[in-house]
Amino acid sequence: MRAMPAGLLVLLAAVALALCACGGGGDDGPDERARAAVDRFLDGYLDADGRVVRLDQGGDTVSEGQAYAMLAAAAVGDEKRFELAWRWTRKHLQREDGLLSSAWRDGRVADPQPAADADLDAVRALLLAAERFGTQRYRVEALRIARRILAAETVTVGGNLALAAGPWAIGRRASIVNPSYFDPRTFQILERETGDQRWRELRIAGYTMLDRLMARPPALPPNWATARPSGAVQARPELGDPSAGMHYGFDAVRVLIRGAQDCAEPSNDPEARFVPFGLRLAARAWPFLREQGGAIATVYSLDGRALSEQRHPVGYVAAAAAAGAAGDPAARDRLLDQAEAIDRRSRTYYGAAWVALGRVALTTDLLGRCDA
Repeated sequence: MRAMPAGLLVLLAAVALALCACGGGGDDGPDERARAAVDRFLDGYLDADGRVVRLDQGGDTVSEGQAYAMLAAAAVGDEKRFELAWRWTRKHLQREDGLLSSAWRDGRVADPQPAADADLDAVRALLLAAERFGTQRYRVEALRIARRILAAETVTVGGNLALAAGPWAIGRRASIVNPSYFDPRTFQILERETGDQRWRELRIAGYTMLDRLMARPPALPPNWATARPSGAVQARPELGDPSAGMHYGFDAVRVLIRGAQDCAEPSNDPEARFVPFGLRLAARAWPFLREQGGAIATVYSLDGRALSEQRHPVGYVAAAAAAGAAGDPAARDRLLDQAEAIDRRSRTYYGAAWVALGRVALTTDLLGRCDA
């Protein structure tokens, strides 16, 4: 494994607010608001049998949604609904190799190909549930999926193992990556759980690719990219539409939310406090998003042109993540409130999910502390 690039080793000194994007001390307010948002998501979209129904998208189900429900339920300690969601997922979506088929419609699997983000989110949810509910089988099931992610959803980019969008995305000369699937917190958790340094490689490769993709203002990551074994990475058009441009949109917004959850490397120096590189990447987008004056578009070109007049909660949750990563908790909280207000006016599966997960991840310790 190659060493981390020198530029990535230079971690800035951090204030406590920038190190942890969670809410303040003994105040139960953020926790209660997060729990309420989780309940709205699960009450609205989780059926009694454990299936997450995308009511605004034809009533289908995707592995991503099942993983979101599992993660949200585990975070707030809702063991019953966690088990319902996981049982349905295992029965209807889990393939023989352990990975999750990505789509289910009209009573059957509509797309058997996995999506690496859903697999990773399910792993994190299962590990959290194993700890929170004291159920060892969840950990066993998590690690089974994790082993298969390493075997089937990774490629070598620039000398390090990198996360591909799924087994279908791997090519000999170039592979398709979705930058928003990169999840440094989950990689770090799995490195700790397993001792397997390949999870560290995935974190380093992800940092390196995002560092290049977000190098220039307005520092908006693309929805999709192409990565080559040499280490070259570049934005690519939307899947299924080669004529479309490269966009920051419904996928890419998650780069900022996941980056804002990153944790610093352990240090032998008890006085040392560092900004994790994921937070630094998320914070890069804050100057541009702050300039939008609270009117966050859903889709932007990579040079910062708004391509949609639609306002969607997930765009505001992503801006909140960037604000929190940049050390502006007041803006973070204001943007989360805006996201929730938009979702209340026009309910959507994706909006409700990310309002819930955003509040949980950005304002509480319900997904676990960095020092735990």
